[in-house]
Amino acid sequence: MPRKLETKSIKNLLIRGARFIDPSQSLDQHGDLVIENGLISRFGNNLPAPQNFEMLDGHDLVVSPGWCDMHVHFREPGREDKETIATGCAAATAGGFAAACPMPNTSPATDKREIVESIIKKSQDTMVDVYPIAAATKGREGKELSEMAELVEAGAVAFSDDGCAIATAELARRAMEYANMLGVPIIEHAEDATLDERGAMNESMFSTKLGLPGMPTVAEDIIVARDILLAAYTGARVHIAHLSSARALELIRWGKQRGLPVTCEVTPHHFTLTDEAVATSNYDTNTKMNPPLRSAHDLEAMIAGLQDGTIDVIATDHAPHSIEEKETEFAAAPFGITGLETALGLIMTRLVKPNLLTLSAAIAKVTVAPRRILNLPAVQIKEGQPANLTFFSPTKTWMVDKTKTYSKSRNTPFHGWELTGKVFAVYNKQQLWLNSEF
Repeated sequence: MPRKLETKSIKNLLIRGARFIDPSQSLDQHGDLVIENGLISRFGNNLPAPQNFEMLDGHDLVVSPGWCDMHVHFREPGREDKETIATGCAAATAGGFAAACPMPNTSPATDKREIVESIIKKSQDTMVDVYPIAAATKGREGKELSEMAELVEAGAVAFSDDGCAIATAELARRAMEYANMLGVPIIEHAEDATLDERGAMNESMFSTKLGLPGMPTVAEDIIVARDILLAAYTGARVHIAHLSSARALELIRWGKQRGLPVTCEVTPHHFTLTDEAVATSNYDTNTKMNPPLRSAHDLEAMIAGLQDGTIDVIATDHAPHSIEEKETEFAAAPFGITGLETALGLIMTRLVKPNLLTLSAAIAKVTVAPRRILNLPAVQIKEGQPANLTFFSPTKTWMVDKTKTYSKSRNTPFHGWELTGKVFAVYNKQQLWLNSEF
């Protein structure tokens, strides 16, 4: 059973002595912050304590705008045995995320107004702002466009057939043209299925040694190239999900240098693990994801892309699966791992602690960039703004324990890893969650 998330309704709060980082304002300073009736009323140094306010000691903590994960799978409707909107939002909160964008590969697909509206309604009792991403084609079948205008009206913030690419260039073009008129992006799962539909891991010397069918990087590269050219042709905004290929990164860099409206994201597992992990873990199905773990060269390219700004966003691609589904032979297991509750630790451990990325730059990729790409309301540490905050310790070490998650599922390859960086609290919607492990 997943852990239960305990929250507290607090309208008035004083945060004392924290380090506040808000990349949207180039803000990085220590100080105090007063929340009054859910709004940031004062921000400065040595602020007097208002009467009848709760106080939170922020020494040794970083406080940033609430984090946003623009790529999650909450499995509802259809596979509530893996995750529900409620448990997915609990895992998001525990991971420091105040906003999340569930993908449309539910059952049925998120391709109708009532499904979008239901997802939003079911999230309203949680601390998380949920912004659904709707299917680009009906049933994600790649045959006919969904009712895109109606879905945006219902609350969808982007379109994707995630789990597979939009099937044809003609359909992708039409989807982009409609999305452009509606002012929302297309989010592409870049994979030419004709090249790796039977694949189980990255095509490399490891797949050969392990006797597993390979998934070549060129399958990703082809769709990225196609969509960049279509973005140039239509003027539509295209976002490449879960980038993993060095060549695909080069293509995106090429597009950006020419001013094309192309953005992209990378997951923590794609800047942390390589395809060698499949071998060293003895075929652990928790090292199976799509796109697959790639080579060391690809991993290094992902880090370089984060450093030079080609990669805009870090997103988890949180993909929960039941134990029964994952405990099978590697080739038959479903793709995907959970990611919400380990994201901060992996970002701090793999990027910030070794000085590959500054803390402010890392925070920008989970706060400013995803909201900008999806046209979501900006969240800032600024007087008069609604308080939407993530608190974390950048130095606290902890051990990943898959038996103590808020997600319904436990399919993580990071069980037993020691990570640096731990979520302390989240404040949103006048609710406070405090991590009991501090």
